[in-house]
Amino acid sequence: MSANLNILKSFINEYKETYNIEEIVYDEGLVGDIKKVQDKLLDEKFFPSNQLKGILNKQIRRARYPMEVAITGQFSAGKSTFLNALLSRNILPTGITPVTSKVNFINYGEEYKLKITYYSGAQEFAPIESIADFTDQRQHEMKDIKYLTLYAPMDILKDISFVDTPGLNSQSQSDTETTRKVLRDVGGIIWLTLIDNAGKLSEAEVLEEYMQHFKNKSLCVLNQKDKLTPEQVETTTKYVSEKFSKYFAKVVPISARMALESRAQQKDILIEDEYTKIVTQFKKDLHEKNVDDLDFFENSFKEYKNKINSIKNSDATTNTKLLEESNIQDVLDFINETIRPQAAEAKEFAIKKDLRGICEILVKEYETITKVYDALLEVLKSCEPKVIEHFENIHKRYSKELFNIYNSLESIMEKIAHETYKNIKKKKAFRFEESKGFLGEKIEKFAYETFWIDSDAVYKSLFYDDQTVDKMFKRSIKLLKNIELNTDDAFRETYNIIKNEVTKWQEPYELIRKHREIASDFEFSNTRHFAAKVYENVLKAYHTAILENISALRKKFAYFNGALSYSYIQTTQATIAHFEQQIHESEELYKKEPSRFSISHPREDEIVAKLKANFGFEKIEDFLTSKRNYLFKIIKYSKEQYLEINEDRIKFVTSKKEQYLDKIKDLEKIKEEI
Repeated sequence: MSANLNILKSFINEYKETYNIEEIVYDEGLVGDIKKVQDKLLDEKFFPSNQLKGILNKQIRRARYPMEVAITGQFSAGKSTFLNALLSRNILPTGITPVTSKVNFINYGEEYKLKITYYSGAQEFAPIESIADFTDQRQHEMKDIKYLTLYAPMDILKDISFVDTPGLNSQSQSDTETTRKVLRDVGGIIWLTLIDNAGKLSEAEVLEEYMQHFKNKSLCVLNQKDKLTPEQVETTTKYVSEKFSKYFAKVVPISARMALESRAQQKDILIEDEYTKIVTQFKKDLHEKNVDDLDFFENSFKEYKNKINSIKNSDATTNTKLLEESNIQDVLDFINETIRPQAAEAKEFAIKKDLRGICEILVKEYETITKVYDALLEVLKSCEPKVIEHFENIHKRYSKELFNIYNSLESIMEKIAHETYKNIKKKKAFRFEESKGFLGEKIEKFAYETFWIDSDAVYKSLFYDDQTVDKMFKRSIKLLKNIELNTDDAFRETYNIIKNEVTKWQEPYELIRKHREIASDFEFSNTRHFAAKVYENVLKAYHTAILENISALRKKFAYFNGALSYSYIQTTQATIAHFEQQIHESEELYKKEPSRFSISHPREDEIVAKLKANFGFEKIEDFLTSKRNYLFKIIKYSKEQYLEINEDRIKFVTSKKEQYLDKIKDLEKIKEEI
């Protein structure tokens, strides 16, 4: 018992491990929100495209990507020097001409390196020291470069990515347009201008053209304040703040030179420099030397420790004062206290808006697919009255022709009867009767008139001389064959009504393609396949039914042809034999009791009735002229069968459409939850 219990427990645990779905817990914040949406949109039921996976991953990278702050302004405003001051490194080249001809992205990296991205899509890496070779717009070969990315191991870059742009009065119009686009997309803008040039008309015109929509995220930095007295700095700052109030949230005067000099001598910066140097040297020695232990590193490490101690023990009073005077901290405070919160909120808003946009695109693509099925449903529904009307017209038209055949056959019967009746002839005959007299019994002879049918004359007149009846029969059979062929075609035309309309529907949708890259390739492939296989999916049921109807018609015609093919000569002979026998029997009765019986003389209508009976005319009449004749029955069945098939195919196509409507509902729900 215990062993069995253990087996049961083992089974239950295995089942739980296999089938229990653990609830996914997402990280708090924007990345977690995106991942939740990503998992829903990449559900297998949507058959997601690689492009959709890529764009959702891009949104996650975008959420994780540091806030971007653009550094812009007119050329020679010291943008590169200012950035160097913020980064505490002389990384970007400086000059008196607009040397920054490309957008430079300054991002965090584990080591200093430069990535060059070309318009062709190719990328290459270069030492950071060679950045000047790729930024000077005076160099003709720079036209193939799209943008540069500078990586540096600086803590500030973990949270902020700086974008160094070409000046808005650059010599290149394309550079100016590039800068315009950057300003629209970044989280914050630092407009850099020389303090002794600020507020001039030329700058006001540029600001009016490019900066009028970005006040909330823009800071105006007046560089080179060290060239003016404190009073002049205060006056200029106040003037610019008032004049350019609609472009900037704040105006800050700084000295990029003083900031760079002071920050370059800060203890934490110097310590970081020494750390970078020793790590770089350690990697190099480890790679180049064949070592078994770390003895080779001992002296280098002692030297590093001595330098670190020296930096820590040095007097930083002068550098601290210089840093304060540079006013660079006001810039960092604006970035952290104004731009960062707004940028984070703007980024979340923009990403969630894009996610909702992705949902809307997917919904529209699914709506495109549902319209394919809607169009087919409209075809099937619009065909219904046409098909029913066509069936009814078949009955109306060919019922008249069948009645004509009936009249023709009845005329044949009447002709045969008339000819037979015409050839009933009289003849003299005798009967004998015993009688008693005075002389005893005696036999008396009595003459009387009887009838006989001159069958030879009938056959000669009807069948041998001009073959009138034969021609009439053949004509009726030919008419019947024509009706068979015509109704055959008419039934095929019924199917063609559906087929032609469905084929018109099919042609454009066999080639349907998604409008947006992120839509599902599989869903549209499936739709194309459905359109390509519309015969198997939809038309085959109608076609099979029509062929069955035609087969039923042919069987009826075959039976009727067989009835007409029965020898009308033999039918006439049988009819004549019947009346000859009737005459003979009546004559025998007459001869026995002439007072009670008379000799039969067939009437013409009796002959017609007997011919029809021998010919199976009742079935022929029912086949051709009754209100519920064979054509009526087959048409009635065909209409009922068609309506059943049409209802079934409409339900089938609707079920296909509803699969996509359900997905649209799911996408709308995902969109609402974002």
